Amino acid sequence: MAPEAGASAAASTSLDVGLDAGTVTSRTRTNSSSAVVLKAAVDRGSDKYKHIFAIHSEARPSTLSHDALSTPSFIGFRNLMVIVLIVGNLRLVIENFMKYGVLIQVSGGEFRKDDIRLGLLLYFLVPAHLFVGYLIELVASIHARSAHAHNKKYDNKDPNLRAAWVLLAFAHTINATLSLGITTGVVYYKIHHPLIGSLVQFHAVIVWLKQLSYAFTNRDLRDAYLEGAPTPEVYKSCPYPKNISLSNLCYFWWAPTLVYQPVYPRSAAFRWSFFLKRCGETIGLSIAIWFLTIQYAAPVLQNSLTAICSLNVPIILERLMKLSTISLVIWLAGFFALFQSFLNALSELLQFGDREFYADWWNSSSVGTYWRTWNKPVNSFMRRHIYAPLLARGWRPQHASIVVFTFSAVMHEILVGVPTHNIIGVAFAGMMFQIPLVAMTVPLEKMRGPASVIGNAIFWVSFCLVGQPAAVLLYYFSWQVKFGGGVPIKA
Repeated sequence: MAPEAGASAAASTSLDVGLDAGTVTSRTRTNSSSAVVLKAAVDRGSDKYKHIFAIHSEARPSTLSHDALSTPSFIGFRNLMVIVLIVGNLRLVIENFMKYGVLIQVSGGEFRKDDIRLGLLLYFLVPAHLFVGYLIELVASIHARSAHAHNKKYDNKDPNLRAAWVLLAFAHTINATLSLGITTGVVYYKIHHPLIGSLVQFHAVIVWLKQLSYAFTNRDLRDAYLEGAPTPEVYKSCPYPKNISLSNLCYFWWAPTLVYQPVYPRSAAFRWSFFLKRCGETIGLSIAIWFLTIQYAAPVLQNSLTAICSLNVPIILERLMKLSTISLVIWLAGFFALFQSFLNALSELLQFGDREFYADWWNSSSVGTYWRTWNKPVNSFMRRHIYAPLLARGWRPQHASIVVFTFSAVMHEILVGVPTHNIIGVAFAGMMFQIPLVAMTVPLEKMRGPASVIGNAIFWVSFCLVGQPAAVLLYYFSWQVKFGGGVPIKA
């Protein structure tokens, strides 16, 4: 009997250990009296008390209840949502190929030769205005050196000096206006294809903003030079007027920033592997955007025309929601390709050190936070050359913000309406609508918990579901009304 008793005791011990490890999930929740009874039964080697230890030993809430002792992890649900998202999109991919086949064409026959020639011509001519601005500043620096050499006391009320500065400002204004005006006119009236027009117009706006920053910054540097006022410490290695040089201007021309400085932080060394990876990402994502646009966005847009013409609201909403997914993927790919891949590749090539081109805008708890964080180069330009000067003149922050958004709205309409040959005000209205949205979500910026989630949801809905897809749909409809044509798509 001794071996049997020993085997029984061993089996009992094994069973109890399994029960204790598998059934009782927390030692702190185990009833002490049940543990004593169970331990006594094990010590005696008896299976007499195996079914009496207490399972329900204390009051405990359900895991998902508000009064639960701890917040559970939802990683499993996150994984489930990712799987559902992948499966759902794979279904759409299969459905798309079954319905439309392959829509991609690489012949390039849709580009007119005149469009390509004019696009290349403007691409090389637009920067010439930046060098005209350099010549204007070179003349100004010569006058500034002369005044400084003669130890003249700077007097901004001197009529001769004021006349000279007004003339220089007028020359900059004419130069900048011609730079953007000529390009805009040629793109709107002469370049038919919206892609070529968009690239040319985008480049022209970038150079135009750089011209403005170059003129504004050097004006203040010149005044500080003549007055003997201090300038930022980082400028000490290239003070005014030493910064007025072709090499300095050329670096600013290619630098991934819209804000001019005589000196920029520089990275230590060029990294070939980093540069090639960023170039590969840029090329790969550009191809992906082209593929998604032709294969997925174009059919949805084409199939929306009849519903818009007949004002079939349910179908319009369905197409809008379908387009929102595609446009979001394209936009995110474009964001990563431009701000993470291309600008980092350009920065590495120029050893440009400050690479904070964006912040974590996807976590924005308000619309205002998004506009401050998603595009740092533009935000820096607006803050330095529009917002801060208006505050210095006594403007209220709210009024200065309205001016900034109005300026941005005009730029958006130029960037979208001109290449599509449809200045219908949708991009302008969309930007102006951001003003009340910013005001509505400002109280949510400093809040935590549910309030921040609400603000983030408002941002995503206004941006992804309502704003961008609706604008794309309206501009596409306007293009079709004005020019017609397009690839016939099966309904």
